This record gives sequence, C-alpha cells and structure tokens, in this order.
Amino acid sequence: MADAARELQTLRSAFERLRSGEINAHAFTALAASQTSVLTALPLRFGEVWQDLITRLESGALFDAESCSFSQSDLHESIRLWLDKAGERIATATQRSSP
Repeated sequence: MADAARELQTLRSAFERLRSGEINAHAFTALAASQTSVLTALPLRFGEVWQDLITRLESGALFDAESCSFSQSDLHESIRLWLDKAGERIATATQRSSP
C-alpha cells in the first residue's frame, strides 16, 4: 500500500505540473500509465474511470482551448476529484492494514 501512496503522490505532482503548463497531456498520460500500484490498490471501477479520464485527456489534447464539445477545465476537475477519491481509499486501506 505504501507504493500506491507514493505513486498517487507522483500523480498529484504531475497533475499540478500539467495544470501549470510545465508538462503536456502526453507526458502526464505516459507517467500515469507507469503508476500501476495505484490502480492495483483500488477497486476495479476506479481503474475504469481513470482509463476514461486519461483517454479523454489524450483526445482533448487535440484541441487548443475550450471548445463546444470539450472542456479542459471540467476534465481537469474530474481528474482532481479522482485523485482525491483515490487518496481517500488508499489512506483508508492503509489504516486498516496497520496493526
């Protein structure tokens, strides 16, 4: 579970770098794909939602800004929410497994 918590922190940091423009969507999604312990530590549904978000982020990278069919700010908010919920689940699981 410690690996999952570390990887989640890596994702959070990378997400902040994405939001600030330090990295692009492709770099973020490549990093996200390498953080496998996070998804392993979470219920299957988390992985399904995460994959949908990542796919939307990659697809959305084709747009320069907000468009009528795509809102980058809404997607970023969804990713932030996912990271928060994943963090809660991992923290709860860590507390349960501690003696």
